[in-house]
Amino acid sequence: MSTSPYASTALQTEKMPPGIPYIIGNEAAERFSFYGMRTILTIFMVNYLWLMGDTATQQMSDAEATKRFHLFVALVYATPILGALLADLVLGKYRVIMLLSVVYCLGHGALALMGMAGEAGTWLVAGLWLIAIGSGGIKPCVSAHVGDQFGSLNRHLLPRIFNWFYWSINLGAFVSTLLTPWLLEWYGPHWAFGVPGVLMALATIVFWMGRTKFVHIPARGVGFAKELFSGEGIKAILKLCAIYVFVAIFWALFDQTGSSWVLQAENMDRNFLGVEWLPSQIQALNPILILTFIPLFSYLLYPLIDKVFPLTPLRKISIGLFIMVIAFALVSIAQMRIDAGETPSIAWQLVAFVALTASEVMVSIVCLEFSYTQAPKAMKSFVMALFLFAVFAGNLLTAQINDFIQVKNPVAAVEATSNEAALGGYDEKIGTPDDLLLPFDKDGKRTDLQFRGREQLDVLVAELVEKIETSEFTAPSQKEGAKMISEVMDPWGNPYRYRVINRNTIRVSSDGPDKQPTTQWDQGIILKITRPESSEPSAFEKWMGVFKPDQPWLDKRKAALGVPTTAEINESGPTIQRDYFVGGQIKLEGASYFWFFTGLMLASALIFVVVAKLYRPREYYHDEATDAEAREEASRN
Repeated sequence: MSTSPYASTALQTEKMPPGIPYIIGNEAAERFSFYGMRTILTIFMVNYLWLMGDTATQQMSDAEATKRFHLFVALVYATPILGALLADLVLGKYRVIMLLSVVYCLGHGALALMGMAGEAGTWLVAGLWLIAIGSGGIKPCVSAHVGDQFGSLNRHLLPRIFNWFYWSINLGAFVSTLLTPWLLEWYGPHWAFGVPGVLMALATIVFWMGRTKFVHIPARGVGFAKELFSGEGIKAILKLCAIYVFVAIFWALFDQTGSSWVLQAENMDRNFLGVEWLPSQIQALNPILILTFIPLFSYLLYPLIDKVFPLTPLRKISIGLFIMVIAFALVSIAQMRIDAGETPSIAWQLVAFVALTASEVMVSIVCLEFSYTQAPKAMKSFVMALFLFAVFAGNLLTAQINDFIQVKNPVAAVEATSNEAALGGYDEKIGTPDDLLLPFDKDGKRTDLQFRGREQLDVLVAELVEKIETSEFTAPSQKEGAKMISEVMDPWGNPYRYRVINRNTIRVSSDGPDKQPTTQWDQGIILKITRPESSEPSAFEKWMGVFKPDQPWLDKRKAALGVPTTAEINESGPTIQRDYFVGGQIKLEGASYFWFFTGLMLASALIFVVVAKLYRPREYYHDEATDAEAREEASRN
């Protein structure tokens, strides 16, 4: 007999369970905290992290930031397995949620303290690990805890509450996606990461307040293990995993709205409908569309379509996968224009977000509810964790792809031991023509990079710079630039390559002494046009103008560290920055990167149609006996 003061079985009522408002309130605040931090993470790593110490360090590359972002998101969705096992075997869902929420709060605190003491990078890693453990650990427990509140009389309300559960997630995400980029720009990382931490503490308090209203399903212990390893349990897991493989590909694309899409937005015209948007704020369109699409799909589109084409959960997921193809095709086309040196409107991404959000409604929400119904009753949290593990797998795939496409940089790890260091080149011998020479200043910072053919490259670059300056700082097109350098060969007989990365960045390179493209021995220069930035305030800045300081935090920090500020750049006019390199480039970049993921999604969607056709659903609820329990009861009788 249970000694718990809380109810352990669902109320027999046709109405909404009394604990639901506390769960919804908790979820809105918790999602504010997570998405607020997540929204600014990529921009922070690229533009802010290098300025968080006593001196400025090397800026992180876009590909490296994208990789780290997706590794973090992957970790967030790997830890749910541990949270689910802890809940189902030992503590129960409520206790796990409370315990790990405290860990979650500590993670936000670590991010808010970055730069105040010690290495900022160490605080970043510690904070992200704590958030991954806390946020990931509670995820399967929260969604399963929602389902636990319902019994046989009100289970018909389950699809509606999962929709409103998702609605609360996106309400919190919408507000934080607008607010935290603004906080980062004007008040800096401490406030931008600190405010989400306060909201996480509030979420924990709200959840604790509902403790007497909840149904507390106890840990099943041995019962969970028996059901997990029973024929019925294994069959249920294997069937769902066949679905999750394709859902993982969906998440590999979807979560790039916080990485590659943000970095793409930096090279787009973000003035839309008369207001300027920050790159990270574009993501706010997703949650606001969710708030609109959930009732639209649930009460209008699904019923209308269902009259002519029966919409099973698997058919909804299938349609959603194809819609995701459309979303990524749109950003791929936009990137093609960026690669051509144009500045396309942010409207390309806005339309893509409409398709992406429609896909999310039909894939993520539907699969969440479907997973709960397909899970044997002792395995609800565990199956929710498996659903979230698909997010882990998708983000890990994206992180690994971004790691694979980065070419090794042989000079990155060289430290100053004197005024100049020599590094053996392709032949790995010092004193041969392919040596790399790295001069350092008195503070140990590398000031230049010398390599064979550097003088020849400088002559070539001088012609390009003259062309740019006489063309009102417009870079030659891909065709024009390639023609300008077509007859020049490097010291090893390789033709020089010209590449327009965007309207402000071009690259001139050779294949180097190994005569192979995109290896660590490629060498060349990146020319970056630095232009005065628009003084037009963003949309949110106009709304929050009364709270805005006189100067952005980044400019204050740059001034303190002796780095040129936006105001100084605006005063001096356009300039051309030269950055010599050996290796360290990207194998898959620009539109090719986006088209790769578009093709991957299309192939997955086509194969899923066959898998969905073969799937045979089997639903389980807490107030119904499983097959194993029915057999055990029959044997006793």
